[in-house]
Amino acid sequence: MASQQQQAVGQISQVGISQTASMQQQQQQQQQLSQQQDFDPVHRFKMLIPQLKESLQNLMKVAALNLTHNTSIDNGVKSSDTSVQRFDKSLEEFYALCDQVELCLRLAYECLSQSIDSAKHSPNLVPTATKPDTVQTESMSYAQYLSMIKSQISCAKDIHNALLECAKKIAGKGQPQGIM
Repeated sequence: MASQQQQAVGQISQVGISQTASMQQQQQQQQQLSQQQDFDPVHRFKMLIPQLKESLQNLMKVAALNLTHNTSIDNGVKSSDTSVQRFDKSLEEFYALCDQVELCLRLAYECLSQSIDSAKHSPNLVPTATKPDTVQTESMSYAQYLSMIKSQISCAKDIHNALLECAKKIAGKGQPQGIM
């Protein structure tokens, strides 16, 4: 009887430990997901849109309040002693959010362009040595991969040489004509 109780207590503690471990794994996965989403420009854009909407609403409200306040001052109904929210600060907040949205969209566009270029210049995957049994139908052989890499290196060298020639020509034009 005592040994059954000890086994039951041992099983309960193992369940508690496994639940704690699984909770820690879930927390780590959520942290990793949130970190990835912080760097994802599309996710950041989606998070900024409600803030932008709220900022625009606040900007319009401040503009309306300032307009009615200035109208009442112009009509002589009120004096200028009462304070109203500053329009320029609300406008600056709105522009700052617009700039962030623009940066997110530009970054997303650049990511898309790089992805398209990557797919265009290296469209097929190379099977890895760790999983040779999962060869995909569209993958290229290692020899094909090497030839593609060699052609890319050759192209990079050509570009490098062309840039060096241009730099020499520019440096040569900068020297006075009489000295040689």
